[in-house]
Amino acid sequence: MKHALIARLTQALAVPAIAMTLQTIATPVRAQNNLYNPSLLPPSGEINGTLSEADIPTGQGGFAHDYLVQLEEGDQITIDVLSDSFDTIVSLMTPDGLTIAENDDGPDGTTNSLLFARITQSGTYIVRVRAFGAVGSGPFDLKVTRLRPI
Repeated sequence: MKHALIARLTQALAVPAIAMTLQTIATPVRAQNNLYNPSLLPPSGEINGTLSEADIPTGQGGFAHDYLVQLEEGDQITIDVLSDSFDTIVSLMTPDGLTIAENDDGPDGTTNSLLFARITQSGTYIVRVRAFGAVGSGPFDLKVTRLRPI
């Protein structure tokens, strides 16, 4: 009888606790999604940005800044990120967050990033700039270039 009473109390208390936990978890996620507002890359494909703690947390201790870019099937592109303030990493991603390509250090031996990619499907893509490791912030230059045949 004692065990049955404890089981009923546990069951009665568990439902509101689960509901409260779900509500508590869901509220910040909704708020965070409303704050996610990637910048539009200008038509020139070039931007001077700043990576800071006000950007997107990566979940690995650092932050990232996202830019939206419209690309066409068959485009061959380079994405170049330069910074004297931090070790850059650049990623090309689909709108649902799938990483297509990523580069840490470019071929020049510096910690700047240079990424080459061929686009197989037209659409909007995300160019993500972040720092290597859990630390790093400061100004950076981003340039997306469509390579054209000669």
